Amino acid sequence: MRLESKKRSVWIGPAVLLWALVACGGESAPRDAAESTEGAPVAATAEANTAASAAANTDRTAGPRVVILGTSLTAGLGLDPDSAWPALIQRLADSAGVRVRIAAAGLSGETSAGALRRADWVLTEPADLVVLEVGANDGLRGVDPDTTHATLVALIGRVRQKQPAASIALVQMEAPPNLGADYTQRFHNAYVDAAAATGVPLLPFLLDGVAGDPQLNQGDGIHPNEQGSLRVADNMWKVLKPLIEVAQTARVR
Repeated sequence: MRLESKKRSVWIGPAVLLWALVACGGESAPRDAAESTEGAPVAATAEANTAASAAANTDRTAGPRVVILGTSLTAGLGLDPDSAWPALIQRLADSAGVRVRIAAAGLSGETSAGALRRADWVLTEPADLVVLEVGANDGLRGVDPDTTHATLVALIGRVRQKQPAASIALVQMEAPPNLGADYTQRFHNAYVDAAAATGVPLLPFLLDGVAGDPQLNQGDGIHPNEQGSLRVADNMWKVLKPLIEVAQTARVR
Protein backbone atom coordinates (compact mmCIF):
# COMPACT_ATOMS: atom_id res chain seq x y z
CA MET A 1 0.00 0.00 0.00
CA ARG A 2 1.23 3.49 -0.83
CA LEU A 3 0.46 6.65 1.08
CA GLU A 4 -0.38 9.16 -1.60
CA SER A 5 -1.45 12.78 -1.48
CA LYS A 6 -4.42 13.96 -3.49
CA LYS A 7 -2.38 16.54 -5.38
CA ARG A 8 0.24 15.55 -7.84
CA SER A 9 3.73 16.81 -7.09
CA VAL A 10 6.25 18.15 -9.59
CA TRP A 11 9.69 16.62 -10.12
CA ILE A 12 12.24 19.35 -9.54
CA GLY A 13 15.55 17.72 -10.33
CA PRO A 14 18.65 17.17 -8.19
CA ALA A 15 17.99 16.55 -4.55
CA VAL A 16 20.20 19.40 -3.45
CA LEU A 17 17.64 21.89 -4.77
CA LEU A 18 16.16 21.67 -1.29
CA TRP A 19 18.66 24.25 -0.23
CA ALA A 20 18.07 26.64 -3.13
CA LEU A 21 15.12 28.13 -1.29
CA VAL A 22 17.22 28.44 1.82
CA ALA A 23 20.01 30.27 0.03
CA CYS A 24 17.53 32.87 -1.19
CA GLY A 25 16.74 33.79 2.40
CA GLY A 26 20.25 34.93 3.25
CA GLU A 27 22.98 33.34 5.28
CA SER A 28 21.15 33.48 8.60
CA ALA A 29 17.95 31.93 7.30
CA PRO A 30 19.11 28.31 7.18
CA ARG A 31 20.24 28.27 10.77
CA ASP A 32 17.11 29.94 12.09
CA ALA A 33 14.43 28.44 9.87
CA ALA A 34 15.76 24.94 9.49
CA GLU A 35 16.45 23.97 13.07
CA SER A 36 16.38 25.41 16.55
CA THR A 37 19.45 25.26 18.74
CA GLU A 38 20.48 22.27 20.80
CA GLY A 39 19.21 23.80 24.05
CA ALA A 40 17.37 22.37 27.04
CA PRO A 41 13.81 23.26 25.84
CA VAL A 42 14.39 21.40 22.56
CA ALA A 43 15.95 18.46 24.36
CA ALA A 44 12.98 18.33 26.72
CA THR A 45 10.62 18.26 23.75
CA ALA A 46 12.62 15.47 22.13
CA GLU A 47 12.53 13.49 25.36
CA ALA A 48 8.76 13.87 25.51
CA ASN A 49 8.37 12.85 21.87
CA THR A 50 10.61 9.83 22.32
CA ALA A 51 8.83 8.81 25.50
CA ALA A 52 5.47 9.09 23.75
CA SER A 53 6.78 7.02 20.86
CA ALA A 54 8.05 4.36 23.25
CA ALA A 55 4.75 4.31 25.13
CA ALA A 56 2.83 3.92 21.89
CA ASN A 57 4.91 0.88 21.05
CA THR A 58 4.63 -0.96 24.35
CA ASP A 59 1.63 -2.97 23.19
CA ARG A 60 3.36 -4.11 20.00
CA THR A 61 4.72 -7.41 21.24
CA ALA A 62 5.67 -8.76 17.82
CA GLY A 63 8.00 -7.48 15.15
CA PRO A 64 11.44 -5.88 15.19
CA ARG A 65 11.98 -2.55 16.92
CA VAL A 66 13.29 0.14 14.58
CA VAL A 67 14.86 3.25 16.11
CA ILE A 68 15.19 6.31 13.88
CA LEU A 69 17.80 8.69 15.25
CA GLY A 70 17.32 11.98 13.48
CA THR A 71 16.80 15.72 13.29
CA SER A 72 13.68 17.87 13.06
CA LEU A 73 12.95 16.11 9.77
CA THR A 74 12.37 12.93 11.76
CA ALA A 75 10.62 14.79 14.57
CA GLY A 76 8.19 16.24 12.01
CA LEU A 77 8.74 19.89 12.88
CA GLY A 78 5.66 21.93 11.98
CA LEU A 79 3.48 18.83 11.55
CA ASP A 80 1.11 16.86 13.71
CA PRO A 81 3.21 13.97 15.15
CA ASP A 82 0.98 11.51 13.29
CA SER A 83 2.01 13.15 10.01
CA ALA A 84 5.77 12.83 10.54
CA TRP A 85 7.35 10.30 8.20
CA PRO A 86 8.23 7.71 10.89
CA ALA A 87 4.58 7.59 11.99
CA LEU A 88 3.55 7.18 8.36
CA ILE A 89 6.05 4.33 7.98
CA GLN A 90 4.32 2.62 10.90
CA ARG A 91 0.97 3.03 9.17
CA LEU A 92 2.32 1.67 5.90
CA ALA A 93 3.77 -1.33 7.70
CA ASP A 94 0.52 -1.98 9.56
CA SER A 95 -1.46 -1.76 6.32
CA ALA A 96 0.95 -4.16 4.63
CA GLY A 97 0.77 -6.63 7.50
CA VAL A 98 4.46 -6.10 8.31
CA ARG A 99 5.01 -6.35 12.03
CA VAL A 100 7.35 -3.65 13.25
CA ARG A 101 7.65 -1.12 16.06
CA ILE A 102 8.88 2.28 14.92
CA ALA A 103 10.48 4.47 17.58
CA ALA A 104 11.30 7.97 16.33
CA ALA A 105 13.96 9.99 18.14
CA GLY A 106 14.17 13.27 16.26
CA LEU A 107 15.77 16.37 17.77
CA SER A 108 15.61 19.81 16.16
CA GLY A 109 18.90 21.58 15.69
CA GLU A 110 21.05 18.52 16.22
CA THR A 111 24.31 18.07 14.34
CA SER A 112 25.99 14.72 13.75
CA ALA A 113 28.14 15.44 16.80
CA GLY A 114 24.99 15.96 18.85
CA ALA A 115 23.61 12.65 17.62
CA LEU A 116 26.83 10.96 18.71
CA ARG A 117 26.45 12.43 22.19
CA ARG A 118 22.77 11.41 22.36
CA ALA A 119 23.14 7.89 20.98
CA ASP A 120 23.68 6.16 24.32
CA TRP A 121 20.51 7.68 25.75
CA VAL A 122 18.41 6.92 22.66
CA LEU A 123 19.59 3.31 22.52
CA THR A 124 18.91 2.31 26.12
CA GLU A 125 16.19 -0.09 24.94
CA PRO A 126 16.93 -3.02 22.59
CA ALA A 127 16.78 -2.27 18.86
CA ASP A 128 16.75 -4.57 15.86
CA LEU A 129 17.40 -1.84 13.28
CA VAL A 130 18.80 1.66 13.79
CA VAL A 131 18.26 4.22 11.04
CA LEU A 132 20.53 7.28 11.15
CA GLU A 133 19.03 10.46 9.68
CA VAL A 134 21.75 12.81 10.91
CA GLY A 135 24.02 15.59 9.71
CA ALA A 136 21.62 17.90 7.85
CA ASN A 137 22.55 20.65 10.27
CA ASP A 138 26.23 20.05 9.63
CA GLY A 139 25.62 21.15 6.06
CA LEU A 140 23.55 24.15 7.10
CA ARG A 141 26.30 25.27 9.46
CA GLY A 142 29.16 24.64 7.06
CA VAL A 143 30.83 21.96 9.17
CA ASP A 144 33.92 20.52 7.46
CA PRO A 145 32.75 17.39 5.57
CA ASP A 146 35.83 15.54 6.85
CA THR A 147 34.56 16.19 10.37
CA THR A 148 31.08 15.01 9.45
CA HIS A 149 32.55 11.87 7.89
CA ALA A 150 34.57 11.10 11.02
CA THR A 151 31.54 11.69 13.23
CA LEU A 152 29.33 9.43 11.11
CA VAL A 153 31.90 6.64 11.37
CA ALA A 154 32.15 7.18 15.13
CA LEU A 155 28.36 7.23 15.48
CA ILE A 156 27.99 3.93 13.63
CA GLY A 157 30.66 2.48 15.88
CA ARG A 158 28.83 3.75 18.96
CA VAL A 159 25.56 2.18 17.78
CA ARG A 160 27.31 -1.14 17.24
CA GLN A 161 28.82 -0.93 20.70
CA LYS A 162 25.49 -0.11 22.33
CA GLN A 163 23.33 -2.46 20.23
CA PRO A 164 25.63 -5.15 18.82
CA ALA A 165 22.74 -7.25 17.51
CA ALA A 166 21.11 -4.39 15.62
CA SER A 167 21.40 -3.68 11.90
CA ILE A 168 22.26 -0.10 10.95
CA ALA A 169 21.31 2.03 7.95
CA LEU A 170 22.61 5.51 7.12
CA VAL A 171 20.39 8.00 5.30
CA GLN A 172 22.08 10.21 2.71
CA MET A 173 21.80 13.92 3.42
CA GLU A 174 22.85 16.85 1.24
CA ALA A 175 24.38 20.28 1.83
CA PRO A 176 23.17 23.67 0.55
CA PRO A 177 24.56 24.74 -2.83
CA ASN A 178 25.30 28.26 -1.57
CA LEU A 179 28.41 26.84 0.11
CA GLY A 180 29.89 25.97 -3.28
CA ALA A 181 30.05 22.95 -5.54
CA ASP A 182 33.20 21.59 -3.90
CA TYR A 183 31.64 21.65 -0.45
CA THR A 184 28.37 20.06 -1.54
CA GLN A 185 30.22 17.27 -3.33
CA ARG A 186 32.51 16.63 -0.36
CA PHE A 187 29.51 16.62 1.96
CA HIS A 188 27.71 14.11 -0.24
CA ASN A 189 30.81 11.93 -0.34
CA ALA A 190 31.12 12.02 3.45
CA TYR A 191 28.06 9.76 3.63
CA VAL A 192 29.09 7.54 0.75
CA ASP A 193 32.55 7.03 2.25
CA ALA A 194 31.24 6.54 5.81
CA ALA A 195 28.85 3.85 4.62
CA ALA A 196 31.60 2.14 2.65
CA ALA A 197 34.07 2.32 5.53
CA THR A 198 31.62 0.82 8.03
CA GLY A 199 29.81 -1.60 5.74
CA VAL A 200 26.32 -0.23 6.40
CA PRO A 201 23.72 0.31 3.67
CA LEU A 202 23.35 3.90 2.46
CA LEU A 203 19.72 4.83 1.92
CA PRO A 204 18.67 7.49 -0.63
CA PHE A 205 18.49 11.18 0.20
CA LEU A 206 15.62 11.59 2.65
CA LEU A 207 13.99 14.43 0.71
CA ASP A 208 14.40 13.02 -2.78
CA GLY A 209 11.49 14.26 -4.87
CA VAL A 210 10.46 16.68 -2.12
CA ALA A 211 13.47 18.99 -1.94
CA GLY A 212 12.92 22.34 -3.59
CA ASP A 213 9.24 21.80 -4.41
CA PRO A 214 7.20 24.59 -2.75
CA GLN A 215 4.06 22.47 -3.00
CA LEU A 216 5.64 19.81 -0.78
CA ASN A 217 7.35 22.03 1.79
CA GLN A 218 6.37 24.34 4.59
CA GLY A 219 6.96 28.07 4.36
CA ASP A 220 10.59 27.73 5.48
CA GLY A 221 11.34 25.81 2.28
CA ILE A 222 13.11 23.09 4.25
CA HIS A 223 10.65 21.01 6.22
CA PRO A 224 8.07 18.92 4.34
CA ASN A 225 4.41 19.73 4.70
CA GLU A 226 1.85 16.94 5.05
CA GLN A 227 1.96 16.07 1.36
CA GLY A 228 5.75 16.18 1.34
CA SER A 229 5.85 13.93 4.38
CA LEU A 230 3.65 11.45 2.55
CA ARG A 231 6.18 11.42 -0.30
CA VAL A 232 9.10 10.97 2.11
CA ALA A 233 7.36 8.06 3.83
CA ASP A 234 6.47 6.42 0.53
CA ASN A 235 10.06 6.66 -0.67
CA MET A 236 11.57 5.49 2.60
CA TRP A 237 9.16 2.59 2.93
CA LYS A 238 10.48 1.14 -0.32
CA VAL A 239 14.00 0.88 1.10
CA LEU A 240 13.14 0.19 4.73
CA LYS A 241 10.66 -2.64 4.12
CA PRO A 242 13.37 -5.11 2.98
CA LEU A 243 15.57 -4.14 5.94
CA ILE A 244 12.67 -4.64 8.34
CA GLU A 245 11.95 -8.05 6.84
CA VAL A 246 15.60 -9.07 7.27
CA ALA A 247 15.50 -7.84 10.87
CA GLN A 248 12.33 -9.86 11.44
CA THR A 249 14.00 -13.00 10.11
CA ALA A 250 17.05 -12.45 12.32
CA ARG A 251 14.82 -11.82 15.31
CA VAL A 252 12.95 -15.11 15.11
CA ARG A 253 16.07 -17.23 14.75
